[in-house]
Amino acid sequence: MRSRFWYRTTRADDETRKIADRHYNRQKVGSPQFVPPGRCLVLRTASADAFWVTSYPYAEFVNHAWAGAWVCSAFRNESAALSSEMIVEAVALPRAEWETPDLGMVTFVNTDKTRRKRDPGRCYRKAGFVEVGQTVGGLVALQMFPAMMAYLPDMEPMGGTCTRTSCQRLGERVSFSGVPHDYVYSCQAHRPQYQERLFDARRVKLAVAK
Repeated sequence: MRSRFWYRTTRADDETRKIADRHYNRQKVGSPQFVPPGRCLVLRTASADAFWVTSYPYAEFVNHAWAGAWVCSAFRNESAALSSEMIVEAVALPRAEWETPDLGMVTFVNTDKTRRKRDPGRCYRKAGFVEVGQTVGGLVALQMFPAMMAYLPDMEPMGGTCTRTSCQRLGERVSFSGVPHDYVYSCQAHRPQYQERLFDARRVKLAVAK
């Protein structure tokens, strides 16, 4: 399983901490760790200009109504990539780590600390999340159900080795469940496969909405 954007990192990666410090829900700026306690999958881009945290708290320790779901506890994108496309891949990656929970993934948006929009969490909604209510504290709850989640397509170079500059190695090998995966490729040669998967995810979204 490969991503055009993401590499796995740790909850104490110093380069990732710097961008995490600029996230609105940061509890203690400068603290070496920036992820809630418990099971997690931390992702960053090669340039550390975006990061994502999937938390997987044990249901018995959760107080909100979506106990047992994966939680996107932080996402910040300062890169030129589309946030919605990054989200699609970030949601897919935990499926190589854990069995997908029945409740899928949720995230919570604080409308007092984000730019005012008609639909808070717009990039999540474009990726397939739907609004499902609010927390007791008034945060907007967005949820992506398992049927909406994509598996990343095989992003091997098509028609042989790609020689585009953007297809050169971007960083270290990533590993999921102890199995090493090849370097990320991102040239246009791979986009048809990715776009097909993204189209399938959006088609499911429309079917669920009906």
